[in-house]
Amino acid sequence: MSGSWIILLIILVSSIPVIAVYFWFRIAKYQFSIVWFLFALLAGAAAFIPALILQDILTFSSVTQGRMALLYEFFIRIAFTEEISRLLMLIIFYFVAGFFSKQNVDKTGDGLPEVTTFNSVKKGMATGLIAGLGFALLESARYASSSVDPGILLLRIFFTFPLHAACGSRVGAAAVLFRAFPIQAILRIITATAIHGVYNFLLELPFGISAIAAFLIAVSAFFTAIISIKGGWNDNPALDKNDEN
Repeated sequence: MSGSWIILLIILVSSIPVIAVYFWFRIAKYQFSIVWFLFALLAGAAAFIPALILQDILTFSSVTQGRMALLYEFFIRIAFTEEISRLLMLIIFYFVAGFFSKQNVDKTGDGLPEVTTFNSVKKGMATGLIAGLGFALLESARYASSSVDPGILLLRIFFTFPLHAACGSRVGAAAVLFRAFPIQAILRIITATAIHGVYNFLLELPFGISAIAAFLIAVSAFFTAIISIKGGWNDNPALDKNDEN
């Protein structure tokens, strides 16, 4: 099988989780139009470009030896740059789409700051999850263009999609929360980076059990994201205000 056919096959296989998530949203009757879904997917794919640029720049860091080099590579150069790039593209997307309009905040009165509404955070998580899938699509295509082992490619796809979707949902919520709850937003970015970094570290270890652990981390983080989107976000009572659409 030629390289172009392998890339096409990988892209087709990679589209399965994207289609599955779309139909999940439709069945669950989340208020997502196909246009919003596609642009969220595009925002996630676009994040792949600044991530590559940042990773290339940070290659020249002075951290080159010992354990610090591993921590730097997996948690900063890879995980953090990808999550920060995803955050940047989601914020741009939200501004262009008018998501940061007044209908997504609740004025508490008495001089208190505006509070991000429950539904806007929930939608931010779902949008971030979609963006994570868009990022994973491009990453899978990159794997396909640089590797000759289809088996390894398919394995990485099954690992990559739940990871990026899980981290993307947390970053998507962070993008919404920054205005009213910056500390919570930062904590979610740190959480996404930590999950991503631990996954990267385990996947690079030469032991089979570590790869299984990496997969379990990605899948468990993915399902907690789904539960949060499906059941709601109730970390802060202020987010329960105006829970109407």
